Amino acid sequence: MDAQTDLSNWISSIPKITRWWFFAFFFVPLTTRLGLLDAMYMVLLPDLLFSKFQIWRIVTCFLWYPVNLRWLMYLYFLYSYSTRLETGYFSGMPADYIFMLLFNAICLLITGIFLNLYVLSSSLIFSVLYVWCQINKDTICHFWFGVQVKAMYFPWVLFFFFFILGDDWKSLLIGILVGHLFFFVTMRYPQEFGGRRLISTPQFLYKWFPSDTRAAGFGVAPASRR
Repeated sequence: MDAQTDLSNWISSIPKITRWWFFAFFFVPLTTRLGLLDAMYMVLLPDLLFSKFQIWRIVTCFLWYPVNLRWLMYLYFLYSYSTRLETGYFSGMPADYIFMLLFNAICLLITGIFLNLYVLSSSLIFSVLYVWCQINKDTICHFWFGVQVKAMYFPWVLFFFFFILGDDWKSLLIGILVGHLFFFVTMRYPQEFGGRRLISTPQFLYKWFPSDTRAAGFGVAPASRR
């Protein structure tokens, strides 16, 4: 009974958007691992997407990954850094957080089609991790073997780590680049270069996902890098 209570408390402690993403990324790969579905129906195949109108692929390519050690590690990074971002910079602003995920996903989808990338789940996770790391650039991140590095460099540490483990470097790199694009146009460019915000959350997202606080727009901008 205590174990069930602890599990229930842990699940309820996960912020809503991260919770849905985490469990989708947990169960979708298991469906193919258990033989319930064919993995070929999950990946991004542009020919089938456009000719057969298999539009579910634009979603499942972000939720599927082969069930292995790397999958477990990506689950951890998704849970950890999406939770930190949703409860930190985007606290009380679900529409803004969803917009970031949609913006990153659309950019990754377009890039993935041109680069013939079939699985974009790791790319989306890397993009979110990168945004958190740049907002909290001076925070010390701890990694295996006692490695400590400032958050602004942490995505590159993970990039080389997963590359060594055999992950597709292109998928990881575009995740970092897309995360940087979002960070630059919404935070760094307006703050450090005095420009206008180049993109903003559509009003319909605010209607569908109203803010939990009186905060308007994005959270407090990260400290200047100058």
